Amino acid sequence: MSLKTMGTIEIPAAAGSEFDHGAFDAKTRRVFVAHTARNCMEVSDHDTQQHIATLPGFAEAAGVVADNGMVLVTNRGAASLSVVDAVSLKTQAVFSTTPRPNGVAIVPQQHLAIVACIGDDSHRPSLLSQRLDGGKQHAINLPGRPRWCATDAAAKWVFLAIRDPSMVLVARLPNLTEVEQWPLPSGGAHGLDIDQRRGRIYVACDDGALVEVDIGVRAVSNQWPIAGVPDATFFNPATGLVHVAIGEPGLVQSIDPQTGASTQTKTASGAHTTAFAAPDRLYVFSPEHAGAIAMLDS
Repeated sequence: MSLKTMGTIEIPAAAGSEFDHGAFDAKTRRVFVAHTARNCMEVSDHDTQQHIATLPGFAEAAGVVADNGMVLVTNRGAASLSVVDAVSLKTQAVFSTTPRPNGVAIVPQQHLAIVACIGDDSHRPSLLSQRLDGGKQHAINLPGRPRWCATDAAAKWVFLAIRDPSMVLVARLPNLTEVEQWPLPSGGAHGLDIDQRRGRIYVACDDGALVEVDIGVRAVSNQWPIAGVPDATFFNPATGLVHVAIGEPGLVQSIDPQTGASTQTKTASGAHTTAFAAPDRLYVFSPEHAGAIAMLDS
C-alpha cells in the first residue's frame, strides 16, 4: 500500500518557495496549485507531466479546488475569491470575501463556492457561501480558525475543520444554517477529506492523529497516530487509502481505515501540500525538489 515515486514536474521559481493547496481538474487533465510565496497559481499537464503556465495576480494564493473546467482560488492577501477557466486559464470573476480567505470548496450542483476565512484583528473568522452567478452571499461567524473544508456528494452539507477548539463544524447548504459542532479528540484539526460511499470524514490533526468521523451518527469512530504535524489530506476511493502530507520531517503517511495498516513515503522537508488526481496519482509540492513529486497510488 506504499506510494511509488514516478518523477518530478519542475515548476519555475519553486526552489525554496512555499506552496499551499493543489487540485486536479478532470476535464482538462490539468493540475493547479497555489504558489503562495510568488502570488501566483501554477498549472501542469497531468498526461505529459510538464509545467505549462504560471498565472500571476493571485495575492498570497491559498486554497485551490477544481471541477469540470472551473478552478477556484482564495487570495489570502487580497480578501477575494477568483474563478478561473481551466481551459483558457483566464480569470472569469472575482468575489470579495472577509479577510484572509483560506479553505475553499466548490458545489457544482448549486453553482456555489464555500470559503473559510481566517479573519484578522478587526474581523472574526467566518464561513461564506457565495453564488458563482453573482447572487447573494451568506456568512456565519466561526468559533475558531478554519482550516480545510469539503462537501457531501448530495451537496447538502459543508464540513469544516476548525483548529481550536478542534472540531468539525457542519452547516447546511446553501445558506449555512443548522450549524453543528462535532468535537475531535485530537487538537488542531487541519486537513480534511470524505469517503462519500461509506459516509466517513477523515481529519488530520496537528497533535498527531488522523481522526475518522461517522457522518451518520455524528461521532468519532476511529483514530490512528501520524508521524508529525499534517497539512493536505486526501482519500482515494480507488484504493481506500487516506494520504496525509507531513512537512516535517517530510513524508506522506498512507493509512488504510479498514485495517489500520500504515506506511510512510519519504518526500522532503517543507513538502506539506498535495493534489490528488483520480484514480491513482498524488502530487506532492516540494520546494526542495523545485516542483511537484508525482507518486503512484495503486
